[in-house]
Amino acid sequence: MIDFKELFAKFLRLRKVIKGLDSYIKPDVTLPIASFGNSGTSWSLYADILDEKSIVYSFGVGDDISFDLGLINRFDLQIFAFDPTPKSIDWISTQKLPKQFVIHPIGLANYDGKAKFHPPKNPNHISATMLDRSETRDQAYKVEVKTIKSIMQQLGHRYVDLLKMDIEGMEYEVIVDMKEKNILPTQVLIEFHHRFKGVGIDKTIKAVENMREMGYLVFHISQTGEEIAFIRKDKLPQNVKQG
Repeated sequence: MIDFKELFAKFLRLRKVIKGLDSYIKPDVTLPIASFGNSGTSWSLYADILDEKSIVYSFGVGDDISFDLGLINRFDLQIFAFDPTPKSIDWISTQKLPKQFVIHPIGLANYDGKAKFHPPKNPNHISATMLDRSETRDQAYKVEVKTIKSIMQQLGHRYVDLLKMDIEGMEYEVIVDMKEKNILPTQVLIEFHHRFKGVGIDKTIKAVENMREMGYLVFHISQTGEEIAFIRKDKLPQNVKQG
């Protein structure tokens, strides 16, 4: 049976590629994939190297923690979740959560301090960004942000097994900061925001190049091309071939 929804999604992405708004980035290696989370908000990862002792950082949880709960249910591990957005913090406070889910009201950046967050134009949406939004500039508010290194030091972690970033356009600067400070989680799941005004696909292409220079391989790309999964080359199973 023809999946017209999937065909339409492919057509939309092809149109973006033709217009220079997107690019087809190829995987470097093939791994078995497991997906966690609700439809439309799921993330795909390599599950075979996770267990109950794995350290997972989940940056940008908004009002959908189905991914995090899926990992908890599957592996009985602890989720260190981060989101400084007031709407997200308020929403999470109303949820009945397992003890393994711990939220920290901190944003991720390439420096420690305060950052101005701009809410979305649609008040029904929740994701704020450090990028300038002229439509909501007068509604911006300040939150605490930290680098991954500072957060790891604060929590007493020497390594991170899985890092998920959905941080509304700040991922580019954070990748550079990770590279400079040699912060190398085993797996990194990133939503890239080249669709945002003033960002562009070239920044995502450069970010992927930086990840590869850091010793990572691309092993999964979502249908939209915005979510990309990376794994450290030195953590691959011995029987997995690259290319």
